[in-house]
Amino acid sequence: MTTIGVEEEYLLLDPVTGLPVPQADKVRAAAGVGHLVTDQEVQYELLQAQVEVATPVCDTLEEVGGHLLRLRHAVGVAAEEHGCRIGVCGTPPLRHGRPIAVTDQARYRAMVAQAPQLVAEQLVNGTHVHVAVPDREAGVQVLNRVRFRLPTLTAMAANSPLWDGHDTGFASWRTVIFSRWPVSGTPPHFQDAGDYDRRVERLQESGLISDTGQLYWQARLSATYPTIEVRCLDVQLRADEAVMLAAIIRALVETSLAEAAADMPLPDCAPELLQAAMWHAARHGLGDTLIAPDGTPQRAGDVLYEFLRHVAPALEASGDSRQVTSLIHRLLQDGTGADRQRAALAHGGLRAVTELVSAQSTMP
Repeated sequence: MTTIGVEEEYLLLDPVTGLPVPQADKVRAAAGVGHLVTDQEVQYELLQAQVEVATPVCDTLEEVGGHLLRLRHAVGVAAEEHGCRIGVCGTPPLRHGRPIAVTDQARYRAMVAQAPQLVAEQLVNGTHVHVAVPDREAGVQVLNRVRFRLPTLTAMAANSPLWDGHDTGFASWRTVIFSRWPVSGTPPHFQDAGDYDRRVERLQESGLISDTGQLYWQARLSATYPTIEVRCLDVQLRADEAVMLAAIIRALVETSLAEAAADMPLPDCAPELLQAAMWHAARHGLGDTLIAPDGTPQRAGDVLYEFLRHVAPALEASGDSRQVTSLIHRLLQDGTGADRQRAALAHGGLRAVTELVSAQSTMP
């Protein structure tokens, strides 16, 4: 079975005001005190109001879900010890009028020098899914195929509608914020692994990026692990929603490997149309049309069901079909995280949103 791993980024929020609080160093240290987590599992992030967690390498969805709940619980308890809560939302509902302190590491200091305002507004949190691939050559072929499905995944995972106390009108404002960096958005098509490496090296030689961590493409080859890393997802309100997306992405990677081996043709969708499709997905989530991989606008539900048909054999082979189908039905019934945040805002204001994004962090 193809292995997977999941990373999640959380905000640290004041439980009364809902504002981000710079307690990451203390929370990260406290999370490891009870021996429920290791240093590698709770990691630094750019800003001191953020914490990142990473599961071990997993074979099954049960493993992924168990680790995410364990990590959410450990970080949540540590946050409570220091007077804050973790918030599982792609952007903070509220922000301070002043910047949050940057984590004191060389690469983060370099980013401040490069783009201070972008760093100040980088209070964004995602879910990153790593899926094992046989080698870098296969990984590039997978990238060339999954890129057409990234807008649909973005729409499904939308959980960042609020910014500075108001509704942005976007289901995933995090996607818009990330698109402002020099290397971002949907990855381009690559001829092979050599082409990928040459183009990344050229970006570094130009000084536009300082390291491969600044490849903010929504899918990329991992520089650390033998994986494809899909990065287009907002962090999810519930752990089982992250598990669902991880299962779908694993099935998509496995399907893409099979297609590449069979030399099946790629969809015909121009890069500018694919870029606009991502913007459209971030704007509307699942609440409007989506742009299908062939570039045609279709009802969001139809695009989603076609996606599931596309990866159905891989889901069946891994034994994940029933669980994923059930969670997809719940997603269509209850809405995305963005939909639920907006409902909380309408019924109880920003305090209700803070309660929602905090309480959901410990739910299965």
